[in-house]
Amino acid sequence: MADRTPLTPAGENPDGVQRQQQIVDVLVDAFSALMSADADAFRTKFRKMAADPFAFYRGSACLFYADMATTEDPWSDERTSRVWIQGDLHAENFGTYMDGAGRIVFDVNDFDEAYLGHVSWDLRRFAASFALLAWRKAFADDVIAEMLGTYLGAYLDQIEAFTRDDDDRSFALVRENTEGAVHDVVLATTARTRLDLLGRLTVVEGYERRFADGPRNRKLDDAERAEVLRAVDRYRETVHPPRRRRDVAYDVKDVVGTGGFGIGSAGLPAYNVLLEGYDQALENDVVLSVKQGNVPAPSRIVDDPDIRAYFEHEGHRTAVSQRALQANASQFLGHTEIGGVGFVVAELSPYEVDLDWDDLTEPDEIGPVLTQLGRATAKLHCVGDADSDHTLVPFQTEEAITTMIGDRREEFVADLVDFAHQYARRTREDHRLFVDAFRAGQIPGISSSGAQPLT
Repeated sequence: MADRTPLTPAGENPDGVQRQQQIVDVLVDAFSALMSADADAFRTKFRKMAADPFAFYRGSACLFYADMATTEDPWSDERTSRVWIQGDLHAENFGTYMDGAGRIVFDVNDFDEAYLGHVSWDLRRFAASFALLAWRKAFADDVIAEMLGTYLGAYLDQIEAFTRDDDDRSFALVRENTEGAVHDVVLATTARTRLDLLGRLTVVEGYERRFADGPRNRKLDDAERAEVLRAVDRYRETVHPPRRRRDVAYDVKDVVGTGGFGIGSAGLPAYNVLLEGYDQALENDVVLSVKQGNVPAPSRIVDDPDIRAYFEHEGHRTAVSQRALQANASQFLGHTEIGGVGFVVAELSPYEVDLDWDDLTEPDEIGPVLTQLGRATAKLHCVGDADSDHTLVPFQTEEAITTMIGDRREEFVADLVDFAHQYARRTREDHRLFVDAFRAGQIPGISSSGAQPLT
């Protein structure tokens, strides 16, 4: 790991020129290949990032880790600097999914940036994201601090509970043990159906289902289709169907090209694959997403070659990370290669619903949510340790975290809360600098009005 020095306040450079150039340089370094491949997608990504500081923060994990590379971390030792982390743990990366046992679970639901690194990086990234979100709701700093204390306290309580009971792999937030807005989103998810999803994505003609024509779907020529079908064949060898679930034939009915349209997926080639489902009834068909894996932001500052060598490619890394961090992942999760590049494969599931913060407007509504997010984060960090089926974390994470913090619990919480306030202020200024650079055409390869060649 790189040496850590204190984080420099955003306002140290009075006119922001140096920081603005750093922002541009980090974005170009992280995304230049994808920007060259699909400038339009990145212009859309940057417009979304320009909307407000929180949107900018969501789309700039690479900048966060560039800052972590020069930030002292007193909560890192030989073990806690090498645990599974989600990598982009912001407030809007929590929601529901159906796990391999058929349960609707509330948890972290995005693993594109997952890697091994400092346990505090996830906590800092979440804390700063919540400070940004809470600032958008006009909460005072002391209220934000109190709510972050709730999150971090719940996290530490759950870590301690795991040291006593060792039930981290069976722990899950489900209908029976959730409350408030988290409980509501779990219940709402149970009413969703695969048939509704198929109705949005596909049509039935002559008793055969295919993907619907649309602006986001691209028809494939024979050669590209054959290449994707070979990739699906390779993917079949990487899935781990759990017990108690019906098998799927994996026979392909249709394939279309698509692309990454979210802030985090811009420029990443992708395909949707329609499979014959559990039986020949049309209502049981399954849609797979086959998306190119991206270089995770934490890996840019983690210099351990053994970690990098463990993964065949970014698709493999994403799938392995998700299995490690979820403990009971979907039976459809796997990976493949297309043209020598790694792709992650997962079901486009109707049971994935993000937590909606828009209607959470008061601290007494948000407090219980943060308690549950803290518990979910603790589970995330502890399931991928010595009890799992890989060798990257050969120790009990909960014991390592507990030992590292020792009797410094109050200091730990105070440090992360202070960081959240500081980094949120810095991000609000970074957002302004980014927007000014984007508007002025200062991002090589992407301007606000049209693409420019990278130099």
